[in-house]
Amino acid sequence: MGRKTKSTLEVAAIYVVVLVMFALIVYPLLWAISISLNPGTSLFSAKLIPDNWSLVHYKWLFTAPNSNYGLWYKNTLLVAVLNAVLNVAVVSLLAYVFSRFRFVGRRYSIYSFLILQMFPVTMGMVAIYLLLNMVNLLDTFAGLILIYLGGGLTMNVFLVKGYMDTLPRDLDESAKMDGAGHMTIFSKILLPLTKPILAVVALFTFMAPFMDFLTPKIIIRSPEKYTLALGLFNLINDKFANNFTRFSAGTMLIALPIAIVFLFLQRYLITGLADGATKG
Repeated sequence: MGRKTKSTLEVAAIYVVVLVMFALIVYPLLWAISISLNPGTSLFSAKLIPDNWSLVHYKWLFTAPNSNYGLWYKNTLLVAVLNAVLNVAVVSLLAYVFSRFRFVGRRYSIYSFLILQMFPVTMGMVAIYLLLNMVNLLDTFAGLILIYLGGGLTMNVFLVKGYMDTLPRDLDESAKMDGAGHMTIFSKILLPLTKPILAVVALFTFMAPFMDFLTPKIIIRSPEKYTLALGLFNLINDKFANNFTRFSAGTMLIALPIAIVFLFLQRYLITGLADGATKG
């Protein structure tokens, strides 16, 4: 087999793999969009391209008297924004401490972070439930945000610390010679340089409340405090007799704020990829 033929077969194999993966991702998405545009209520009558497509389900979500979708959306946005902001603030400070300071127990703390990453948050849900009950944070957004913050803290700190470790310490020394303190170095020098990795942290912590069902299911009890995942589950489980067409319409709208945040942070994400390639 000649080199040219071998190269052609390798390229063809790559394209086949890419097309298969593309089909596995796009095909279910197209069906979900199609079902949300189907004016009926049955999955079996839906077609990939509806004969008489309609936005009736999207309209129902926000206008029907017995629909709380708008409230669920507002609750989820509130939790997602606060979760992202708090994560970026706390993670960046902790990463700066571990990256730039030497103190007793630092190495063991880093090892603890690595070990804690191996265990999912769900393992400690019983203890978390009891703890939130003791401090009267059950059925509150504050309790939910604290769980999200603690659950992603170890991994995010480890990622941001690794990024800060690649930044030259000469920047810190030069700033100290000019009279800058630790907070000035952190806020004026290191923080702007870590925007790419912080954008990644912000994006994924913003997405978490939109995707998570188990945590709000355990913590939230009041229907007026439901997040989208919990509310949509009840939409097809209790009140509306498995109306999957409305459920699909509700899930489609979840992608809207995530896409907006992604587009807003896109330039920082691209900068991070370029920097990583240069540093590599």
